[in-house]
Amino acid sequence: MSYTSIVDLFKIGLGPSSSHTVGPMRAAALFVTELAQRTAFDAGLRVQVDLYGSLALTGIGHGTDRAVMLGLEGYRPDAIDPHEAEARVAAVRARRTLLLGGRAPIAFDPESAIVWHRSEVLAGHSNGMVVQAWRDGAMLLARTYYSVGGGFVEVEGARSERAEVREVPFAFASAAALIACAAERACDIAEIVLLDEDALRPRAQTLAYVDGILDAMTACTERGLATDGVLPGGLNVRRRASRIYRRYTERPSDPLAMMDYVNACAMAVNEENAAGGRVVTAPTNGAAGVLPAVLHYYRRFTDAPTRDGERRLLLTASAIGALYKANASISGAEVGCQGEVGVACSMAAGGLVAALGGSTAEVENAAEIGMEHSLGMTCDPIGGLVQVPCIERNAVGAVRAIHAARMAMEDAGDHVVSLDRVIAVMYRTGLDMQAAYKETSLGGLAVSVVEC
Repeated sequence: MSYTSIVDLFKIGLGPSSSHTVGPMRAAALFVTELAQRTAFDAGLRVQVDLYGSLALTGIGHGTDRAVMLGLEGYRPDAIDPHEAEARVAAVRARRTLLLGGRAPIAFDPESAIVWHRSEVLAGHSNGMVVQAWRDGAMLLARTYYSVGGGFVEVEGARSERAEVREVPFAFASAAALIACAAERACDIAEIVLLDEDALRPRAQTLAYVDGILDAMTACTERGLATDGVLPGGLNVRRRASRIYRRYTERPSDPLAMMDYVNACAMAVNEENAAGGRVVTAPTNGAAGVLPAVLHYYRRFTDAPTRDGERRLLLTASAIGALYKANASISGAEVGCQGEVGVACSMAAGGLVAALGGSTAEVENAAEIGMEHSLGMTCDPIGGLVQVPCIERNAVGAVRAIHAARMAMEDAGDHVVSLDRVIAVMYRTGLDMQAAYKETSLGGLAVSVVEC
């Protein structure tokens, strides 16, 4: 069966969207890599990118065109500096030329070489794109890619990342199976994840990766808390995280100070994301603020936080996220924002319980509560930007995750709805949801608020 590794689920990338920025950049880079195996790069090559469905409808606001240009130049979202990215995109637009694979300058006018098919959806997924290359009128290569959420990319006609089979000792297909594995080994979920990851690489490398993700989340939060100004895109949305954080520091005795702190941390990350900064997909960019905010809550407001506790939080959250990816979806374009902020809330709730030393049953309960009260959440960003309501929604999701964790740890252990059941219901709800409410900007808040 498929296994989603923690290094796949948590990826460092550029904002503002994992499915509309990170995924298309990775797809374009994959295309260039394959093209290099077939032909020499020279000025005679021509490349065209056709975007379909949600990628076309909200791609401008999500920076999909920028991502495509960077990917064609061979950049990858986890390696490029945000400032370098802006400079490269500006150069392509100004010169109508890009460095294919970072090597050969070819003619590329974004206005004509990137085609937006806003009324067409490809069969494989609502986030579809076709990349073609030819020389002297002869087609050299054409590939269809699907950005299926969280930065994951599937290639039509090839083994997909979603279906990749890797041999691990505890390939759990459900929460019930995961709980059974933990009970059989008399260990927690985090240890099950580590045992599976041990089959892929030395444990020291896995822990180093986890620590790197934790540090990246921290750095992103700190940047957001220290930055003021107006976010790009035309909505004139002002950054608020720094102001909320200052209010928290000035009124530490406020009985709701903890909530201000969590709100500030979550919004700081998503303001960075909206500005095209470096964030961690957790499990997506649009939901990137939930887990870091809960991580900061664990550090500041719980007794005796430790690095081991932080690791357990992230490892456990990855197992929960993997269940959603395998049995439902983490794509807002496929199931609405319940698949993004809802899943992040579920992951963070279960992860927090694990960090606090809760039982496996309490972890499962917390994850279920986090999703149960996120069911039906639409994805209807105003202007196709990951700003309104996305930034505030991350703050609400983080607070809900903490609430869910506390409820679960006070529960008698007889909750009615299982995590497996709520994952199945979430997926059915997403499939039943009208397309207008799934990252198309054709319904909901996206058409109910006048853009100023």
